[in-house]
Amino acid sequence: MKLATLPSDNTDGRLIVVSDDLQYYLDADAIAPNLQYAVENWQITAPLLEALAQKLADNPNSGKAFDQKIALSPLPRAYAWADGSAYVNHVELVRKARGAEMPASFWEEPLMYQGGSDSFLAPHAPIMMADEAWGIDMEAEIAVITNDVPMGADYDTAKNAILLIMLVNDVSLRGLIPAELAKGFGFFQSKPSSAFSPVAVTPNMLGDAWDGGRLHLAMRIDLNGQPLGRVQTGIDMIFDIPTLIMHAAKTRNLCAGTIIGTGTISNKSEDGGAGKPISEGGVGYSCLAELRTIETILHGKPATPFMRFGDNVTIDMHDAQGKTIFGTINQTIMPYKT
Repeated sequence: MKLATLPSDNTDGRLIVVSDDLQYYLDADAIAPNLQYAVENWQITAPLLEALAQKLADNPNSGKAFDQKIALSPLPRAYAWADGSAYVNHVELVRKARGAEMPASFWEEPLMYQGGSDSFLAPHAPIMMADEAWGIDMEAEIAVITNDVPMGADYDTAKNAILLIMLVNDVSLRGLIPAELAKGFGFFQSKPSSAFSPVAVTPNMLGDAWDGGRLHLAMRIDLNGQPLGRVQTGIDMIFDIPTLIMHAAKTRNLCAGTIIGTGTISNKSEDGGAGKPISEGGVGYSCLAELRTIETILHGKPATPFMRFGDNVTIDMHDAQGKTIFGTINQTIMPYKT
């Protein structure tokens, strides 16, 4: 089934069930007032939500027209949002760009940071920034919403805790990252609010594209209407999602509604070297930092600027029939004024 959240008179919005083609929806607030409640009571709410989804599938005309442009992120806020480093190629490239060594341990155990989760951007909301010089960048990723995960969970427990899958734009401010990390205390100002796809999807909806730990489809990233990336999410993924969940739960319990991200999708070229732009026959990039790094490697300096006011980014994923699965993240950079 596919679930989404519409605005309401409270911060957590109201839960709806959306048709497979994202054209119609039925209100689900009689089952669960919001998605957080639904995942906290998943054993009870999931069968009822599935029945509602089947009702909508049997009779789409029973639903109302779904407009993803007004949807909130499926969880407008969460108790925890932790982002990993499944695609180590990305970590290696961006560290190279700022002259940082790549420890061998990064290939053996995931990196992970805990991001701000008190407010997420709506998927069609603008990204408000006070200064273009902060180096505004997108990061296209996959994220999952988990059930409760006990501390020290094993692989199968982590795998079975995956309830819903989404896309995410993990907005990054590249100009602030080096000085912030140099203090030795991690990201904060350089990682503002993220946005998630209009729809969250249960794993069974993805068919053979989901193998329990990896999603094998192309992530579509466009910048100002031009293709930036068609990266493959199932390859070059060193740590699968259950492994990321295990890592997050090593020293703590994870509560239902925890969001775990894969980190930026990143592919090497067919010969194992740095990824190539789409214009050169490659699959492109999920963020501008990678493109700029490769430009620097090849030409001595980057040619592509980070995003500026008025720039637009879209992030989407299509099924085998070319139809959107999660809806589209569609965001424009706008100046923020106090």
